[in-house]
Amino acid sequence: MVAQSSARAPASGEPAADAFDEAGGAGPAQGDGDDAEVWMPLDPIGELAKAGGYDDPERWWEDVVEHRGDTPFEVIAEAMAAVREGYVPHGHEARREAYMRKTIRAALKQGYDRVAVVCGAWHVPALRELGPAAPDDRLLRGLPRVKVEMTWVPWTYGRLASRSGYGAGITSPGWYDHLFRVPDRPVERWLAAAAEVLREEDLPVSSAHVIEGVRLAHGLAAVRGRPLAGLSEVTEAIRAVLCEGDELPVELIQRRMVVGERLGRVPDSTPMVPLQRDLRDRQRRLTLRPEAIERDLDLDLRKPLHLDRSRLLHRLALIGIDWGTTREARGKGTFRESWTLQWRPEFDIDLIEAGAYGTTVPAAATARVRELVDLGTGRAPRARHATPGTAARAARPATTLAELTGVAERCLLAGLPEALPEVLAAISARAALDSDVTHLMAALPALVRTQRYGDVRGTPAAGLAAIVESLLTRICAGFPAAVTGLDDDAARALLHHVDSVHAAVGLLESGRESWLAALRGVAGRRDPHGLIAGRLTRILLDAATIPAEEVAVRMSRAMSAGNPPAQAAAWVEGFLSGSGLLLVHDAALLGLVDTWLTELGDEAFVDVLPLLRRTFAAFAPPERRAIGGRVASGEARGATAAEVDDDRAAPAVRTVLSILGSS
Repeated sequence: MVAQSSARAPASGEPAADAFDEAGGAGPAQGDGDDAEVWMPLDPIGELAKAGGYDDPERWWEDVVEHRGDTPFEVIAEAMAAVREGYVPHGHEARREAYMRKTIRAALKQGYDRVAVVCGAWHVPALRELGPAAPDDRLLRGLPRVKVEMTWVPWTYGRLASRSGYGAGITSPGWYDHLFRVPDRPVERWLAAAAEVLREEDLPVSSAHVIEGVRLAHGLAAVRGRPLAGLSEVTEAIRAVLCEGDELPVELIQRRMVVGERLGRVPDSTPMVPLQRDLRDRQRRLTLRPEAIERDLDLDLRKPLHLDRSRLLHRLALIGIDWGTTREARGKGTFRESWTLQWRPEFDIDLIEAGAYGTTVPAAATARVRELVDLGTGRAPRARHATPGTAARAARPATTLAELTGVAERCLLAGLPEALPEVLAAISARAALDSDVTHLMAALPALVRTQRYGDVRGTPAAGLAAIVESLLTRICAGFPAAVTGLDDDAARALLHHVDSVHAAVGLLESGRESWLAALRGVAGRRDPHGLIAGRLTRILLDAATIPAEEVAVRMSRAMSAGNPPAQAAAWVEGFLSGSGLLLVHDAALLGLVDTWLTELGDEAFVDVLPLLRRTFAAFAPPERRAIGGRVASGEARGATAAEVDDDRAAPAVRTVLSILGSS
């Protein structure tokens, strides 16, 4: 006896694919011998729905199958036989069905009286009567034999949905799962679950909304002559009542409930490559369950369990398994780390591909790091990847000094001390040959973070301090020449490197004085680009290495009438970028900026306005309000006038009076 299961044939699934001939075009199905051409219906469920008076195949399926409470397999088989009447399979479809019958015969030959076949409903008529084996054997004779190893991969409802591009999918797997699991009051429970989803997003949905939504869904079903409210009715009720006509929360319900993101499971006995099994064991030990929905994970690296979780996620990222993506940590401190986790079914395929690197996650990540370094330095990689899949494309070869230092940082984050010596050796060799100061500046921050992370995470990084010290020394020596002759784009790029290096130097125990000395030597010159000169002056002021009076003199000189307005605006942008608190608390500097702006001509003001808007737009709103309030009240001009030195001004006053002929 053959029992058919999973009998539904999707509207855009296998039958449509089987209607195409081997050349890829749609056409009539050819029979054997002198059989006439017979056109195969591209949508068998649509044909049955049309015969039943429905214009929507999904609605017909719900009414005659899902809402019955049981699955009428015999009726479905009879209906499919009627749809296939006169149709003769050919090509690939004929061989598929022949192999199905051959497999069933083999099971019966082994002594099984009852055989369950899981297939698309379209194939049921071809399997009910097995017939003689000879025609099937002739059809399958001569096919090439291919050695295949198979495994099971957990799938998600999102992957089963036809909206994801899966040809044999259905549009609403989450809805059908609900009908299967909740036969009692499915509409009421569905709307209650929708209300819960909306409340999680802080949308005001009450029990009264749910009650009215249920009434509306049942009313729509009665008007349309349906035995029970279906997906279209409950969706319209949710849109009208729970979402009040807003389509955005309706789309949220569609994604989370109608489609759903349930992740399947496979038994531990499922054949797996060693890397998959190792990851499964680590997930179980670290209580990190793979889930298809996004969830946040906050880690405290001072706890051993959290540190192991962080290392696992970083190691997986190195081999191309982006299970987690980092986000800004909640709270301060290098011991905090925050992630967003989401498991996708294709990660299992990526794990199979990455199995060429090693049998455990640490071993595979270490081999991948060594391959990145080998490819970046021109050496033949020691680990060859059989298939250029996602894992192989996970990270580009480290070809620049900055990329090599980035790999070193990832080694520390992932806890791979075995791979770090080779990365540091490559960094040292590349740094010795690289004379571009900007390359050295781009590489230093990652190395400094690596050194500090090594302390926080307890990962040894011998030799790292010497490389950091060598790089910083070369940066300080070459920085004065690097700031010469820069255009606007080059100056802005160098400004980013200056800020990054300065932030990194603040994490070091030594080297700060030599860095500030290099900045002082450049800031006192007249030739640097205004953006660089202003920024260096601000850094030195914040570091308390130059007095505020000298800063005022430099700002006054930069914004004097002899300098082009664009250059003055660039100096102001470099000096003020990032924070406007200095203008809030220093009335003298605010007065200088205010005076310079008010004395600009119309054309000059229009020219510098975009630069000034970019500078002040980066300030926090309270800072902008405080600055505007002080300027509007006249405090800026008053402070500037009150601080005039009469003794220094006296010679100029006497000269002006002499010119005017006054005594």
